[in-house]
Order: sequence, then C-alpha cells, then structure tokens
Amino acid sequence: MIDISIEKLALLLIIAVFVLGPTKLPEYARKLARLIRELRRMASGAQEKIRQELGPEFEEIDWRKMDPRQYDPRRIIREALLEDEPVPSAAAAVPVTPPSAPPARPVVRLAEGQKAPFDDEST
Repeated sequence: MIDISIEKLALLLIIAVFVLGPTKLPEYARKLARLIRELRRMASGAQEKIRQELGPEFEEIDWRKMDPRQYDPRRIIREALLEDEPVPSAAAAVPVTPPSAPPARPVVRLAEGQKAPFDDEST
C-alpha cells in the first residue's frame, strides 16, 4: 500500500492544480478515476480467478500459520524431535550432553609477540 499522509496528498493536489490548470484538471481527474476503477475491476477479477482455480480448499487455509513472523526454529525443532514422545516433566528431566559434542579445548594464552596458529587448509 502506498504510504501517503494527508499533508502530502494535499500538497500533490495543489501542485496538480498549478501545473495542469483549472481547465485540464477535471479531464485528468476523470481519467484518474477511470484508471482506479479499472485497476479495482482487474484486481477483483484476478482474485476471483485464483479462487476458482484453487477450489474450495483455498478457503480452508490458515494463512496465519504461514506468516514468516511466526517462524521460530527452536519451536519447530522441538516439535519435530518430540513429535511421538511425551514431554517429560521438569522433575524427571535429567540434563544430558549430546554424545556428538566435541570436547571443550582449554584456552591457551599466547606469549607477547607470538603469532596465532593458522591452518592453510581450513580456508
């Protein structure tokens, strides 16, 4: 949708009056109204054609589920992993580290002036 405030619209109308003049302004206003009516007719026709092509299933779609703002990867993964398993209670939950997690490396401080290790094959 075009985001035009009332002030901007009024300014455009004043400029149009000065540029077009009072003699041509009604003619261009009629042309603009005709164009808007034609665009609305085309939009409603396209909407009706889409409804006919997609059939009655189109009306049953919950468009809120497909809103990308509702996308939460953590929830999706949680639901996929716990799809068939019951959700454990908080008291029965035991923290488990995944077996594929690499062991934590100790932090090694470099001496002053010592260069950091660099692996040519990693990049």
